[in-house]
Amino acid sequence: MQGPLSLRQTSIPKGLGYLTMMAPRNFLCMRSNFLFGSRCWMIRFSAKVLLKLVSFRLYSVKCGNADSESSENEELLNNLLKMGVDVDKAKKRQPGVFNRMGTKEQDLKMFLLSKGASKEVIASIISRYPRAITRTPESLSERWDLWRRIMTSDLEIINILERSPESFFRSKNNLNLENNINFLYSVGLTHKCLCRLLTSAPRTFSNSLDLNKQMIEFLQEVCLSLGHNKPRDFVGKIIFKNPFILIQSTKRVKTNIEFLQSTFNLNNEQLLILLCGPGAKILDLSNDYVNRNYTNIKEKLFSLGCTEEDIHRFILSYPDMVFLGEKKFNDKIDCLIEEKIGISQIIENPRILDSSISTLKSRIKELVNAGYNLSTSNITLLSWSQKRYKAKLKKLNTE
Repeated sequence: MQGPLSLRQTSIPKGLGYLTMMAPRNFLCMRSNFLFGSRCWMIRFSAKVLLKLVSFRLYSVKCGNADSESSENEELLNNLLKMGVDVDKAKKRQPGVFNRMGTKEQDLKMFLLSKGASKEVIASIISRYPRAITRTPESLSERWDLWRRIMTSDLEIINILERSPESFFRSKNNLNLENNINFLYSVGLTHKCLCRLLTSAPRTFSNSLDLNKQMIEFLQEVCLSLGHNKPRDFVGKIIFKNPFILIQSTKRVKTNIEFLQSTFNLNNEQLLILLCGPGAKILDLSNDYVNRNYTNIKEKLFSLGCTEEDIHRFILSYPDMVFLGEKKFNDKIDCLIEEKIGISQIIENPRILDSSISTLKSRIKELVNAGYNLSTSNITLLSWSQKRYKAKLKKLNTE
């Protein structure tokens, strides 16, 4: 007579020891002298589903590791180790490179040595951007010549590669690079401006030509709509102030321009001055980030008795304030208030918020000990360079 539960039993030898699976309706009992060593009850799985899951996972893990180890190019590994490359770092960054055959690490080494790079610099470049070893000597030479149209010496390029190898090796489309260089020169960007783009925002030159054209044309339209009749000058000033703008979307930049004009009630002339000056830096920020930080600044300063006019003057005199996140801004304001510095002094000297809280506290303490009255004296020295500040402090201590 059949019991209350009807069981189906399946035995699977296949590399798993002796595995017995029993599945009553919604319950599954699994017993194995190899894998489990005890009973496990699992709810709402069929024997068929569980079998697939277990066998797939065990097989894929075992074979995956073996394949990964066997497919690595041993000759490449040995070459890179001899060159002083940090192979572990390189594997973490771009592991696929180590499975390639026919890499060009020796060609890359000889090419960079011929341009004045040291062996240590070459090892560092490959450690941080291993895909560099896939570039052919012909492609490297062509790209180098294109960069030399902007940079004045091989050493300048080497210095950029040492800081940011991705900027040179990220793309291998030399035709696109050449087209972008020609286009940016044609719209009036100076040699100095292109150097700044190449060192600060090299991804600009990896953009498609159409993307760069869209942003340039958009900025020219903004210029004309604000009543300025020199769009080439306008575009050059904005890009030089903010080299990252060409790797952002026109929608983001447009929304930030509209935010600046509507929030601060700027007329066309005032907006032009702001965009060509310190306001250019915030055009590529996330719109949500700009709005959130502005709202926080406004609420914090309102709570300390500031008027809307005070707040607008504070931000427009130093738009970099919008870069400060909520907590960082609030903590710095609180730190200064606790040290008996008035909010009106902060409003007139917003640059002091560039300094870290630890720097502000240590400088305030040193100045007070030197007899400097921060409540009645100029507080701009809180944001001075270390060298200039130390000279001033030394002078105060000897008076």
